[in-house]
Amino acid sequence: MNLKIVSIAALSMMTFSEQVNAQVPNLKKTVEERIPLSKNKPSLSEDEVGKGLKEALNKGIEKGVSQLSAKDGYFTDLSVKVLMPEEAEAIESKLRAVGQGKLVDDVIESLNRAAEDAANSSKELFISAIKNLTLKDVMAILNGEDNAATSYLSNQTRADLVLKFTPIIKASLDKVGATQKWALMMNTYNKIPLVKKVNPDLVDYATNKAIDGLFVKIAKEELEIRKNPAARTSDLLKKVFN
Repeated sequence: MNLKIVSIAALSMMTFSEQVNAQVPNLKKTVEERIPLSKNKPSLSEDEVGKGLKEALNKGIEKGVSQLSAKDGYFTDLSVKVLMPEEAEAIESKLRAVGQGKLVDDVIESLNRAAEDAANSSKELFISAIKNLTLKDVMAILNGEDNAATSYLSNQTRADLVLKFTPIIKASLDKVGATQKWALMMNTYNKIPLVKKVNPDLVDYATNKAIDGLFVKIAKEELEIRKNPAARTSDLLKKVFN
């Protein structure tokens, strides 16, 4: 075959190849425009998103409150157990050193029993906050951090929870004997020579620790629903959090 003819043929093939390659992006674009690529994501209406998130919140609250309001709900769970107030740690140390460890342990147990006794009363406030969720709130929570729903509930209910819990905690402390044991512990401590006399506000402390425990549990349940497909127990939850 003539060398000149071969060269012309080769040049023609290269030119054709370049033209085809140049057309590929346009061809791909045309195909994508005519046949939209599936993202494998079911479409969600605003109503479904709202209902799904509210269902998730109610589920987390129901489970968290149920666990905490049961006997030992606080007392045997180290993530929420109510210990001695920070300012009373010196009291605890001193009393244990002089053989009053049983008295300290009784006070700690009674604090947790009071928190367990009060936990159930939180549900009403949480449910009210969930009902008042706006679409803006819903989308911010759904696309937010792993504890976005818990943070929303804390912002919306914390002040009201303190008001509601305080008399309940006080009554619970009295009922389980915590008030009497606390007074005995403080009196015993304050009689130790050379110690600085103290008396932390037991009701305020127990109230806030009980509320802290509620949000720890709710945050745990929120994370579970977000991260664990097995925790999405309804079709709506699976659809919204998929």
